[in-house]
Amino acid sequence: MILSALDLSPVTGDATQAQAVRDTIELARAAERMGYHRLWLAEHHNIPGLGSPAPEILIAALTQATSTIRLGSGGVMLVNYSPLKVAEVFMELEALAPGRIDLGLGRALGTDARTGGALRSVGSDAFPQYFSLLTSWLLDAAGKAPIGDEHPLHDIHANPSGPSHPDVFVLCTSEESATFAGAMGVGMVFAEFIARTDGGPAVAAYRKAFRPSAFRLEPWAGLALIAYAAPTAEQAWREDAMRRAGNVAMLTGQRRRFRDLASAESFLAEHAGTPVRAMVESRSIATDAAGVHARLAGKAREAEAEEVFVLATGPSLEARIRSLELIAEAHGHAE
Repeated sequence: MILSALDLSPVTGDATQAQAVRDTIELARAAERMGYHRLWLAEHHNIPGLGSPAPEILIAALTQATSTIRLGSGGVMLVNYSPLKVAEVFMELEALAPGRIDLGLGRALGTDARTGGALRSVGSDAFPQYFSLLTSWLLDAAGKAPIGDEHPLHDIHANPSGPSHPDVFVLCTSEESATFAGAMGVGMVFAEFIARTDGGPAVAAYRKAFRPSAFRLEPWAGLALIAYAAPTAEQAWREDAMRRAGNVAMLTGQRRRFRDLASAESFLAEHAGTPVRAMVESRSIATDAAGVHARLAGKAREAEAEEVFVLATGPSLEARIRSLELIAEAHGHAE
């Protein structure tokens, strides 16, 4: 199992969203020291508890703050943007850090419909067409499949040109999107923490549909999971309360950010015995490092996934970094 990290630039305590962005840079440096294979950054709009609307900007900063870890988007919500512009942005990132850039693509909006309108999103139905345009420009820019005079895009090229292009992935929450990723011959990551269902069926659908392409000759599947580790199981479960409370609030139609453990625990107590709290807690991975690693490895094994992305969560930046460190150490001991 390859171990990677995912970060949403969460706002913790009394910090600002601007501080959350800077915290991600510190977390990236730490993840590189710990030996994580990749760090991916998400795109979310109009969510007070997250400071991550523009992963491409943070990736650019991180190309200068790191030297070995792969950096990518988990993901760019493609239908919010011009495919040509996305191709140019990620070719420029590839120029800054050749061989280290991943372009993970989502077909959702990364926000609510009203905010999507403000972004001038064209909606998820356009994703296949946008994906085709984007990948054509990437392959052309890298010299792998030049756009000829007969192509509808002739005389339009993404700059800067290669010699390499980012690796491409589709972020999935269903068998349908996994099948699309396989048919396109790119990598896939199943966002289990969003789908709230096991990733095995989607990974199986992806492998069945996979066709070799200019991007990838063999299938490659990852799982994205929320996991939090602390020195003891009891400490981990308590410190994870803010995240669990936030999930319960969101699923019950409330926009709340919990600034401390006491308020989170009080909110969870109000929802004791409810189906929503039971579901959130049944899918939560928060325990000591050995227990977290065992759950992650078990998930990867059951789904037949090559890689697991750990969403870096915790009540503070220090706790998030400590959690990633404990998980990485447990992973090293298991190898």
